[in-house]
Amino acid sequence: MIDPRPTRRAVLATVGGCAAGAALVRPVSALVSSSSGSDDPLFRISLAQWSLHQRLQGRAEPKLDNLDFAKVARSLEIGAVEYVNQFFKDKAEDAKYLAEMNKVADGEGVRNLLIMCDGEGRLGDPDSGKRAEAVANHHRWVRAAKTLGCHSIRVNAASAGTYEEQQERAADGLRQLSEFAAEHGISVLVENHGGLSSNGAWLAGVMRKVDHPGCGTLPDFGNFRIGRGEEYDRYRGVAELMPFAKAVSAKSHDFDEAGNETHTDYLRMLRVVLEAGYRGYVGVEYEGGGLAEAEGIVATRRLLERVRTELTPEFSKPRPPSDGVPARDGGDPPTERSGGKG
Repeated sequence: MIDPRPTRRAVLATVGGCAAGAALVRPVSALVSSSSGSDDPLFRISLAQWSLHQRLQGRAEPKLDNLDFAKVARSLEIGAVEYVNQFFKDKAEDAKYLAEMNKVADGEGVRNLLIMCDGEGRLGDPDSGKRAEAVANHHRWVRAAKTLGCHSIRVNAASAGTYEEQQERAADGLRQLSEFAAEHGISVLVENHGGLSSNGAWLAGVMRKVDHPGCGTLPDFGNFRIGRGEEYDRYRGVAELMPFAKAVSAKSHDFDEAGNETHTDYLRMLRVVLEAGYRGYVGVEYEGGGLAEAEGIVATRRLLERVRTELTPEFSKPRPPSDGVPARDGGDPPTERSGGKG
């Protein structure tokens, strides 16, 4: 079934007609994340492209092209997607290619939410010159995200040095990038993705040092391995990152006979997410080997749906009017956009 709600690009094109710098009564987040209110689900479900990485890399059949990703998402009954930059690495500035991505997504009634960016340098590099280069390397992905109608790019907070030095360096690079991205109406999200970024307290501290409304987190249920033999408590970590969250990743690997993920208690974890006030998209990210990719995605989606139904009575009390803070509604941009595509 095609999602009857207007696409993000259509909404933003309407918003773009406002005079530059004029403040709207309602933020963009209210326009694209809210609808009738009481009928809205506690959270919506999106699909992280990495869930299909074996097919996209040609290591599993049937092989998959990046341009067909939105079609596959819709066939799996998911209406929003999160891209990974490596699957169209040389296309970030290819206007024709990005237009085709938009055409496919719009044709399927699928929303483009964000681009996960890897391999562009360390935003917390100890060398200030290399750090600035890494920031610049991400600029094209900010522009691509805007063209695709996404709300954010996801980046990494890789660094080196002591605990405190890495915080300062990562915060510096992230703030530089967030300031650039804000000019384009795009948020910058950091995922717990190895090293100290998988320490919830460390990454939360980085967010406080960045202190920018366009910089937030993308808590991943499973990425809490700091190093060899050192694992951070995933429930504590997600709880520490949720105050800054503009997106959430539901990592999955294996399932028991009842359909529960065997590494993460989804009921407990989603209660942590919802208790933080988050009501945005939760992205399916299947990385297991026991099921084919499509089967793992469906198993994760069904688990999310089941837990959402179970938690609805607990969290269905009417919420107060929106305070305009984007993070609570899934990470819409910190500033009004100046236009739609491009």
